[in-house]
Amino acid sequence: MKSHPKKHLWLIVCITILNALGMTIVLPLFPFLLNEYVTNKELAGTMSALVSVFALCQFFAAPIFGALSDRFGRKPILILSLLGSAVGYLLLGMGGALWILFLGRIIDGLTAGNQSTLFAYVSDSTAPEERGKWFGILGGAIGIGFMIGPAIGGFLGTYSITLPFYATAAVTVLSMLFTFFFLPESLSKEKRSHHISLKSMNTFSHFKEVFVFKKAKNLIFMGAFFYLGLGIWQFNTSIFLKEIFHWGPHFIGGVFMLVGMCDILSRVILLPIMLKRWTEQTVGSIGLIGLSIGLGLLFLSSFHQSILYIAAAVAFIVLGEGLFDPSYNARLSVSVDESKQGVLQGTNHSLQALYRVIVPLGAAIIYSFHPGAVFALASLLMIFGLWLFVRLK
Repeated sequence: MKSHPKKHLWLIVCITILNALGMTIVLPLFPFLLNEYVTNKELAGTMSALVSVFALCQFFAAPIFGALSDRFGRKPILILSLLGSAVGYLLLGMGGALWILFLGRIIDGLTAGNQSTLFAYVSDSTAPEERGKWFGILGGAIGIGFMIGPAIGGFLGTYSITLPFYATAAVTVLSMLFTFFFLPESLSKEKRSHHISLKSMNTFSHFKEVFVFKKAKNLIFMGAFFYLGLGIWQFNTSIFLKEIFHWGPHFIGGVFMLVGMCDILSRVILLPIMLKRWTEQTVGSIGLIGLSIGLGLLFLSSFHQSILYIAAAVAFIVLGEGLFDPSYNARLSVSVDESKQGVLQGTNHSLQALYRVIVPLGAAIIYSFHPGAVFALASLLMIFGLWLFVRLK
């Protein structure tokens, strides 16, 4: 398992960059795409529904894809997942009616196993003590996508609001071809689970399978507060900047470029240095403190619209996430047996999808009372998550 040449891991990093590039090309443009179908008053609710239906489908599909990857290997599941994403983005570009947009998100959600499969691939190919570093590198690869993708999306969006969605479909197909022709399988046949059954198609059975491991259960419970707070930041930022700061695609794309730069700085440069000096628990705790401060600054920016508040908030949030997320995933990866990595990562990403169902619906209600209140709530969630994290041995 650990004999894979490191060049194969760098192939995974390249595929992750392509995935992130495709996703972030369209990220700043969803509010503007939906404006062609709904009024400004309906925008937040419709966008929350569009995000939620994708996440709900992912919630049910991710553990199943994880179990299938434990049985049949990572590569075929990754290819199938990328194919579904390409079809989903193509439908978003075609549009024509709101139900077609929802169909695109449903197809993408039902095949959304690529990120959990990539994480399982890294777990297959590295020793436990290396995983924090490589999860950080994967996060840095996502940061590169966040830095480049929104700029491409903002540029293409000035010509046609649907053009970036076609571009994203093309990038996803490129990633699929890259996987098919160049990526070797990471999970050898003797390491795979021996059978697949109808029970494996039951999402909730995989939760039970993972939760029998006490360390995994405690970490996943603590992670819920992190992912809920992070989801509030990810879902509400574009709408917040559009409505409160009155920024267009170019300015919002610039914010996501800053996100990418800070992500690379934290995960690729700061994280390895800090992990040599401190434990994963200490580094993760520092990250949660940064997240709490950054989300608090976003709350303050709703009262005083300063670009400096936004820049500082983004820096604290993204640097904090970059320190906590790899540390958390490294600890999580060693909480179960090696043969359960696919199920573990599928369950973890499935629950993240569930949080993305909850966050848009709940945040839309809170946002309607006061735009800054959602970020105050997110900051409190991070503080409580920090308290739980430092208690974990």
